[in-house]
Amino acid sequence: MEDPLPFVIFILISLFGPPCSVATDHPSCLTSCGSLQLKYPFGSGSGCGSMRFHPYVTCAQPSNQLLLTTHSGSYPITSISYSTSTLTITPPYMSTCTSMQQSPDLGLDWASPFQLGPSTFLLLSCIPPTSSLITIEGAPVCDPSSSYLCTSFYTCPSVIGLGLPLFPPTNTCCVYSPANLNDKDELDLKELQCGGFTSVVSLMDYPTDPSRWEYGVSLKYTHGAFDNYYIDNRCKACEDSGGVCGYSPPDDYSFVCVCKNGVNTTTQCSNFMSDQDEGIFWSSASSLTWKSWLEILAGLLLFFIASTQDFREGVSVGP
Repeated sequence: MEDPLPFVIFILISLFGPPCSVATDHPSCLTSCGSLQLKYPFGSGSGCGSMRFHPYVTCAQPSNQLLLTTHSGSYPITSISYSTSTLTITPPYMSTCTSMQQSPDLGLDWASPFQLGPSTFLLLSCIPPTSSLITIEGAPVCDPSSSYLCTSFYTCPSVIGLGLPLFPPTNTCCVYSPANLNDKDELDLKELQCGGFTSVVSLMDYPTDPSRWEYGVSLKYTHGAFDNYYIDNRCKACEDSGGVCGYSPPDDYSFVCVCKNGVNTTTQCSNFMSDQDEGIFWSSASSLTWKSWLEILAGLLLFFIASTQDFREGVSVGP
């Protein structure tokens, strides 16, 4: 009869081997997308970052472009400020000094964690006079104290892209500040009787030179109770250890720290080889560390070898 020892060793190693040798089916989470650093609550795809921010924010491939997607379209994200919880998007059909055109409505999703930030909207190619535009409550839509922005913006030659003549009358422009979305969470240009819009994040110390303005739509994002809990208790430690904060879809949305070597933990990457790390996802039914399993494996092997040796010695001295 063949020696069963090699087969038993193979079975035991397969069952109780260390977690670093076990592949996971968790998607790869990126630490950056294009030139933007990705930190919690943002992630590159499903299972990465906060579940509240996916599928709104994803890293589109192969363009490697971070996008915000809502019911009205997909918008490139050009900057993120984690200290102020704001980001900037650049809608493809938003006008700038170098390019003006008719614009579709801009919309956010009411269930998303995003809302309009501190950027200044200019409504363009409106039915004159814009001073007659009022909100549902009867308040003026336009801010007359900032009308110089319309005067400056209408000096851009690309204004003809809106179907307007060069240096058009400024009563077709409206500084919509502070801007508000309607009950559908949209900037409804048809409702406002305007053809296009631009949004200015910063005048860059050049209030009368629109060629130097920083264009984009600033959005603020909010953390929910789930996000705050994991930021305070787990996520910072995960990111400090070189991991990416995420969650485990689709059946379980518990927190995971995704490490560069493909191992997922419930704590941090620097501990996944230590005795304290009991969160390796190689065995969801066990709370023993892999070193403990190795010790059990070693004990079983020694017992088996000793038993086999005793058996062989018994056979050799038998009648």
